[in-house]
Amino acid sequence: MRIVVIGAGAIGAACALALTEAGAEVIVVDRVGVAGETSSRCEGNILVSDKEPGAEALMAIEANRAWRELAARLDADRVPGQPATEFEAKGGVVVAFAGGAAALERFAKKQREIGIRAEVLDDAALRAAEPNLAPDVALGVHYPDDAQVQPSLAAQAMLARARHFGARLRIAEITGAVVDGGRVRAVLTSGGRIDADAVVNCAGPWAGATADLFGARLDIRPRRGTILVTTAMPQRVFHKVYDADYVSAVGSGDAALQTSTVVESTPSGTVLIGSSRERVGFSDEGLLPPLSEIAAKATRLFPFLRDTMLLRTYFGFRPYAPDHLPAIGADPGVAGLFHAAGHEGAGIGLAPTTGALIAHAVLGTAAPLDPTPFLPSRSSLQGAAA
Repeated sequence: MRIVVIGAGAIGAACALALTEAGAEVIVVDRVGVAGETSSRCEGNILVSDKEPGAEALMAIEANRAWRELAARLDADRVPGQPATEFEAKGGVVVAFAGGAAALERFAKKQREIGIRAEVLDDAALRAAEPNLAPDVALGVHYPDDAQVQPSLAAQAMLARARHFGARLRIAEITGAVVDGGRVRAVLTSGGRIDADAVVNCAGPWAGATADLFGARLDIRPRRGTILVTTAMPQRVFHKVYDADYVSAVGSGDAALQTSTVVESTPSGTVLIGSSRERVGFSDEGLLPPLSEIAAKATRLFPFLRDTMLLRTYFGFRPYAPDHLPAIGADPGVAGLFHAAGHEGAGIGLAPTTGALIAHAVLGTAAPLDPTPFLPSRSSLQGAAA
């Protein structure tokens, strides 16, 4: 079975790897190359701490387990051209100032009820875990299962392994599709036609426009995010640390700017500082307000950052679904077309389980969890985009 995967970010790479390992002939098509867009402009989160109980939380729990197995497998037996994933099981600490402490404690309790490990820290334990936190932080909850990869390298590692097993990569623009009798027959690219038995749309924020080329409907929109990066320093942040406002920002459908604090060290010694969310299309204008808000909130949480030099800032576009669940599975109207998009900021963390669900949908392999909540046929993805 010949399958074209559109997109070579983390989701496309994970789908290509799962399909290739299941025996399919896979051709990955991307206009700029591996991890050239969203997957190179994010933090590489593998989180359970930010998930409200529900379908995505259950997927995150499974994906967290899958990442540990996948990263160990990829890193232990690297093929030529395959980088290390830089997987770090660093754990996360979610914090709140006095006004939000009770809400954070209630949230952690609900998470524990579905199997997420969440340990409320007393003040001594919190200061031992993160000694450089501001003194007025009132509560911390430790999530030992939160982890991290270097997102670009992780995507490259997955695709390198897929190519080792026979997958091919073509750098080309998707310009159209051949759909005959309601079934996909081929994709048209700037490099020519590629016949296909199935197509998997992993085009991230561009997944809606890609679906249009097939006469399909998928309401996925771009949501811009910005990140600051400091110069390298001795390690002063020991977990992924974020304030409790991050959870509400992740789950919000508001198009206006929202910021919350996420701070973490990297193996190179830099500190990544986020995060922002705003729906501004694919605009690259108006970046100063989110960066200023992020910096102000981060220095309140970690006062030492006030005297730290920035190395750079960057921004990217996350694929936003209006009901905050990724679209994974068969298109309801076009046979042979499948979608894996709409993960927003959780794409890196959910990538291996997304790949497994796509292999299940396309090839009938075992599903790691119930795919029903993520099906692209749900009404929330078939309405008119706003």
